[in-house]
Amino acid sequence: MRSIAVLIALFISNLFQAQTDSIPEVTVTIENIQGESGSILVGLYSEKTFLKAKPEFSEEAAIVNGKANVTFKGLPAGTYAISCFHDKNGNSQMDFEPTGMPLEPYGISNNKINYYGPPLWNDAKFNFEEQPLSMSIRLSN
Repeated sequence: MRSIAVLIALFISNLFQAQTDSIPEVTVTIENIQGESGSILVGLYSEKTFLKAKPEFSEEAAIVNGKANVTFKGLPAGTYAISCFHDKNGNSQMDFEPTGMPLEPYGISNNKINYYGPPLWNDAKFNFEEQPLSMSIRLSN
């Protein structure tokens, strides 16, 4: 009887392990970062909040050899967009010239930079289907 209880406990623990191995995540690598000062701030947005409000999820990453990596875990399926920037001075906000031009390098998912205005939702959006997803974002300098 004791061996049956042990086998059942092992089976249940394997089920829990299998569930933790398949946590849906989005892994983002930010490339071509100039300099290692400051950090990279990354926000994952829905259409409702894209560049209008706080992101639904956010991460901060250290810069190592011109790159930074972040992983968003446990996301529900949906349509998202990512915006990131190199916070060179560590003030946790993107700095702009008086004309509205960014002073710090930035990037968005899909790497479609709008050089005539702020990033656009349709250029940055992607679908997340609760399967692991990896993407690379290049900063615009």
